[in-house]
Amino acid sequence: MLATKPAGRNAAALKYDLLTVMGAYALAQEKGRQRLVLRLMTLITARYNWGRDQLAVGQREIARLWQVDERTVKREMAKLRAMGWLEVTRQGARGRVSEYSLCIARILEDSRDRWADVGPDLEQRLSGPEAAPESKVVPLPVKGRGEAPDLSGGTEWALARGVLHSEDPSRYAAWVAGLERRGRDGGRLCLTAPSRFHASYVATHLTAWLLAAAQAVDADVDEITVEW
Repeated sequence: MLATKPAGRNAAALKYDLLTVMGAYALAQEKGRQRLVLRLMTLITARYNWGRDQLAVGQREIARLWQVDERTVKREMAKLRAMGWLEVTRQGARGRVSEYSLCIARILEDSRDRWADVGPDLEQRLSGPEAAPESKVVPLPVKGRGEAPDLSGGTEWALARGVLHSEDPSRYAAWVAGLERRGRDGGRLCLTAPSRFHASYVATHLTAWLLAAAQAVDADVDEITVEW
């Protein structure tokens, strides 16, 4: 029976099976998603602490490992958060790096269609009653909570929407899903809302939340305005 945590009895099986299905999943995706998953796999093998379920590494170090700039690191990490594969457990501040937790249950669920292609032994292990780590269960979107946003546009708002959805699907569905990107003027990101009331509520209550998500993917954003 597969371990319920990536440590202790059968932990080695979970580690290898997880990396295997991540690779199998990536090979069935388009090039951008393939590269994103490969980068995460490299980061896991290099820096992830399986016993603590902790990934604590600075953007500069990640950039060096991935051979990209730090801006790309911010965008790629935001995509992984939006997918539900990484979760921030401690936000970095004052020289301390952010810490992440690996959402194993979500990764296994997203890669489920590839289990049988790997082999019946892996499929049997991962389908067992103890296969999904209890502490890592991520609720999938249900009616009334809104569908996960499309990240393919690649704009700072598209990526920020993904982060916002991963943090609070219900609030995202109620107030963020209806917001559209109007344009960008330097550091100011301009959004439009479907009604005056919607714009007023978001501007009054949610601007700080939206700005934090936008800055997580693009540090040059310093203001968000909402119009209708």
